[in-house]
Amino acid sequence: MSESFYTPEGIKGLRKLRDLRPNLFKAFQEFDAKVFEDGAINVKTKELIAVAAAHITQCPYCIDTHVKRAKAAGATDEEVAESVFVAMALGAGGPFAHGSIAMHALEHK
Repeated sequence: MSESFYTPEGIKGLRKLRDLRPNLFKAFQEFDAKVFEDGAINVKTKELIAVAAAHITQCPYCIDTHVKRAKAAGATDEEVAESVFVAMALGAGGPFAHGSIAMHALEHK
């Protein structure tokens, strides 16, 4: 079976989640909308943060959505690309920092 869960149409599967718990689904949507309003951080910056976070969480739907929203908020292609590199650095940073645990274990056999 070559079917992928991550297709543009796959997100429609959330309809069942909405149908099963509409009050919780609505609450999440309202929270998400509120978070992405202008505040101490402007919408463009929030969307660029979301682009990086979506790469860390590896959610293809979030990547697609937040890249499009970042562009709509005025982000340049270069800013989106740089957000991806920020995610790459943070993704590599965890194993790098935790390497100290491995080195400590080598010294304390």
